Amino acid sequence: MAEMTDRRRWAAAVVLVGVAGVLILGAWTGQRERRRSGGLLLAARLLDHPMVFAVAVGATLTAALLLAVRGAILRSLILVAGVFGTLVVTPAAGLFAFPGGRESMRAGAPDRPDRHLVVEEGGAMIDPLWWVYVDDGSGLTTRRWHVGFVNGDYYALRAAEWDGPDRVRLTVDTGERDEVHVVGLSPSDGRPHRMVDRG
Repeated sequence: MAEMTDRRRWAAAVVLVGVAGVLILGAWTGQRERRRSGGLLLAARLLDHPMVFAVAVGATLTAALLLAVRGAILRSLILVAGVFGTLVVTPAAGLFAFPGGRESMRAGAPDRPDRHLVVEEGGAMIDPLWWVYVDDGSGLTTRRWHVGFVNGDYYALRAAEWDGPDRVRLTVDTGERDEVHVVGLSPSDGRPHRMVDRG
């Protein structure tokens, strides 16, 4: 009977290690889809939460180890190490997260209900940051294309607007003058021909 209990505990521990592996894969997928231009927007929104995943992976691996060992002292040490490790890894996971901000603008493209221009605003310490995207498609297949990035330490995004269904116009203040950048988009999937990087 004790042997069956040990087998069940080992089986549960192996399942928990598998769950931790799936969580790690999910977190990696979320980061990948958010970082890459043309990534699936839904996957990024659902899975790009590194601190949540870090806590879940830490708790799952700690539970797996607690099931795998028998001694009370060793289990206590594992519990303390698991809690401490999770508390250390969770903030570190936040440091490696892809930066982003809050959505400050969303505008539909002329004659293209499946295409939107999006601006997110955030900050790095005291300097504002702007990310400009084009979301193309609808539902599960919406892809987010990176169109521009502006760092407020040197520049300022004055305007982001449509210049037709397949063109975006960005106006960037350089401190001396305004730069106007027109970025063409692929008519089929919204992929930008270039990215404006003022950072």
